[in-house]
Amino acid sequence: MNMKLDPWGSVNIDDYSKLFDEFGILPFEDICSELPDPHRYMRRKIIFGHRSYDLITDAMKNKDPFAVMSGFMPTGGGHLGHKMVMEEIIWHQKMGGGAFVGIADREAYSVRGVSWEKCRQIGIEDYIVSLIALGFEPNGHIYFQSESDNVKELTFELGAKTNFSELSAIYGFSGETSVSHMTSTLSQSADILQPQLSEYGGPKPTVIPVGADQDPHMRLTRGIAHKMNMFRIEGREDKNKDKYFSVRSKAAPEGALADVAERLPWDTKLFEGHVDVFGADDYNKLLNTVREVEIEYGGYAFVPPASTYHRFMSGLQGGKMSSSVPESIISLKEDPKEAAKKVKRAKTGGRMTLEEQKKLGGDPNNCSAFELLMFHLVEDDKELEEIYDECVCGKRMCGTCKALAAELMTEFLTEHQEKRELAKDRLDDYGL
Repeated sequence: MNMKLDPWGSVNIDDYSKLFDEFGILPFEDICSELPDPHRYMRRKIIFGHRSYDLITDAMKNKDPFAVMSGFMPTGGGHLGHKMVMEEIIWHQKMGGGAFVGIADREAYSVRGVSWEKCRQIGIEDYIVSLIALGFEPNGHIYFQSESDNVKELTFELGAKTNFSELSAIYGFSGETSVSHMTSTLSQSADILQPQLSEYGGPKPTVIPVGADQDPHMRLTRGIAHKMNMFRIEGREDKNKDKYFSVRSKAAPEGALADVAERLPWDTKLFEGHVDVFGADDYNKLLNTVREVEIEYGGYAFVPPASTYHRFMSGLQGGKMSSSVPESIISLKEDPKEAAKKVKRAKTGGRMTLEEQKKLGGDPNNCSAFELLMFHLVEDDKELEEIYDECVCGKRMCGTCKALAAELMTEFLTEHQEKRELAKDRLDDYGL
């Protein structure tokens, strides 16, 4: 297939299952049952894939620390597509995760040429205010890339482990790509890894909710996280087929391996460049000990970040949703009455005539109105299933679905915009 995912371009993914083979993304439905109260995006397979999300489910079960992080590039108004990411962040925060939201103004400046002043205005008015209105709590962390010393300093350090060939292979950069644009990808990696810094409690599983087009950032960051760490732990067998672990030094300072050997409660044998561990019956204890030593010697001991991937919404007129086509999207600041009109003009999966609709049924899988109900407007799964079944068997007409979606959209936007006004008065609570 050779699919190219471009975080800054227009990507049309017509078969999400191909991403499993092409990029190693795993099906989310295989792990959804392990969650006590999955979000509707998870239940409805809107979140279709993941990387390493088992680390997050384990942390939830064991009440261990974990984090959620995502961000928004402030180049245009927030719409329903952005709301999806906001909801995923807020859900993980409610499940006990430390929540981080970055406004990617360095990316917007370098890639889109948006001024710093405009970045701040859009970041606050279009994204942060809506995020707070949707339920983001003040114990989370909201920041601008350009104002975060953590992100800027970590970006520089990550750059020492990254070269142009790697960025070119992942993003398709050429000799025409600006250095600032290339550096902005490392700022994204710094965003993703920031929750694991010592001031936020150190290494921990961190999940990044994204659309599939953002996977290049995940692949880059996971690779850099491995490179930044001083040690790697390998499972091995001796000549008798007995299993043991080997802690290998990648760039550990002198004495660090010896410290690892001294602190482990199992039999160890220290060599130049590695220490072999025999009889270890608790991998987490081994891993945590290695991480503790690394941090004491000035390292990071990053846990490679996890990620979830959600389907893209269709445009209201079919095709792709695009901010450059106002009729294809609904803004979170849009006049509720105008939004309702858009919904009533939306493309449906209905038949050409009423008679055909009753006889053959509609196609809710290719209906913008039903998609709005499924993604945003109907929380109850049983109610949504009834709407789906009535459409398919010809009992429900398109006008009925459009009217329902328009009514619920009006209610949502009216309530959301009232909460936005309250959120503006709470910005100080979030350090803004």
